[in-house]
Amino acid sequence: MNNARAAAPQSAIGEADLLAWVRTGDAAAFELLMRRYNRRLYRVARSLLRESAEAEDALQEAYLCAFRSLGRFRGEAALGTWLTRIVVNECMSRLRRTARRDTIVSIVPAHARPDAQGDPMPDDPAPVDHDTPDRALLRAELRGLIERKIDDLPRDYRSVFVMRSIEELSVEETAASLGIPEATVRTRHFRARSLLRESIAQDLDIAEHHVFDFDGERCDRIVAGVLHGVSTPESPAS
Repeated sequence: MNNARAAAPQSAIGEADLLAWVRTGDAAAFELLMRRYNRRLYRVARSLLRESAEAEDALQEAYLCAFRSLGRFRGEAALGTWLTRIVVNECMSRLRRTARRDTIVSIVPAHARPDAQGDPMPDDPAPVDHDTPDRALLRAELRGLIERKIDDLPRDYRSVFVMRSIEELSVEETAASLGIPEATVRTRHFRARSLLRESIAQDLDIAEHHVFDFDGERCDRIVAGVLHGVSTPESPAS
């Protein structure tokens, strides 16, 4: 039976079958479970903790907790929702520990840390296309800008935005994962989108003044070229 499961395409194994397989203790089954939910759960952890390394540590700890708690999972919620809830709980515990520690000892100000602006999300498979290096660079810069703007959102808005807009979870699943009412999910998602639009619009307003920037060097070069042309006698007409 296990061999049949292992031979089947990963996407063909349903949630109930996967859960039954994981409960047999087969490492291959738990690996499949992790690979199936890794991106969603990492993004949730990253949205709460705002540091990639910390998010990875939290996700690993959450997986260990889930593995130890499988016997208590009754299927009252979807497996993905249950796992997301464990990740959220682990992240919130870490944030509470950090908050307690911050009240006892002074820490380096956030602006002085090398990772204060946040680091990029883990590498996703690169799309196969024929983009030029310039287009790839532009896309990377835009991605970095959006990630920084998301990091700047208040934590409650940030987690809802990542679940709803990036992972495209339903309102119901987001509410169940975070343990908040569905109406709160809708309100926070709307507010998060509004804050992001306002923040990006402000950057665009500032950038508009520097579009096709006409710096001093360019000005000097044009003036010099024209003066050279003016001062050079025209060739006699043939």
